[in-house]
Amino acid sequence: MITRRKMLGSSIAAGAALTTGVQPVWSQTPRKRMIVDAQVHLWKASSPDYPWPEGTKPQLPEPFTYERALPLMDAAGIDRAVIVPATFSDINTYALEAAARHPTRFKVMGRIPIENPKSADLLPKWKDQPHMLGVRVTFVSPKHAALLTDGGISWLWSEAEKAKLPIMFFAAGRLNHFGPIAEKHPGLMLIVDHMGVNAAIAKDGKMAESIGQLVALAKYPNVSVKLSNLPNASLEPYPFKDLHDHIKRVYDAFGPRRCHWGTDVTNGLGRSDWKQRLVHFTEELKFMSEDDKDWVLGRSILQKLQWA
Repeated sequence: MITRRKMLGSSIAAGAALTTGVQPVWSQTPRKRMIVDAQVHLWKASSPDYPWPEGTKPQLPEPFTYERALPLMDAAGIDRAVIVPATFSDINTYALEAAARHPTRFKVMGRIPIENPKSADLLPKWKDQPHMLGVRVTFVSPKHAALLTDGGISWLWSEAEKAKLPIMFFAAGRLNHFGPIAEKHPGLMLIVDHMGVNAAIAKDGKMAESIGQLVALAKYPNVSVKLSNLPNASLEPYPFKDLHDHIKRVYDAFGPRRCHWGTDVTNGLGRSDWKQRLVHFTEELKFMSEDDKDWVLGRSILQKLQWA
């Protein structure tokens, strides 16, 4: 309830500002938004229960454990993170361990062997695993990329749709394959990783073309996009100004509720740290309102993955 005294005090302060040119200092509660990183890789040293495949070259020369990640998250102001198990392994146990020990900080988008159609049997009970929210797949190797054209992965889309499992996928330069999938499976939540681009696309001067493939998917309401791992798609140092027009194009097409900030921080860590990647969005991208940043920096991915 606003009292006469409070109204009078406000009027006096406003009047003083007009006559003296000095603006009154209002008491405000500092803004606090939930910051959620939509992609983080964690891995531990190779062991019998977590063997690294021969020839494995992780993104950092040493393990990036949850014990190491948490202090860095705290220092950068990151409240939560979605763990995507390291690409070199389909083993989800370590990611699930991190989420079990720190359930308010981590959840998991698990990996499955997509080259094996029998993996379809795993999906109906996928979310029975505590802290598991969905599936993450990649189409980087020629073997996996071929699955997009030979029909060898149709089981994934249909079974994930039935099980209401969101799918994060990385398919740089191959997004043209996903329009028919999104249209055929309107109940399937598809989340494009890294805006569908990578370092090779940037170096080849194909950013605009690849972003065009991504923007074409915006007409499908079941498709959203992670604004993640962006330093590796930039040809400039921080704050990566050559990406700003591309980010705005994606943002304008999908809107803040279908854009998810993420870092993939272990990829390109030498180019920018966790804090810089957050400040890149909070300070450098002027076209986003503060309310829209609330969505992009956390609310949208929490809503999409139903992470309460």
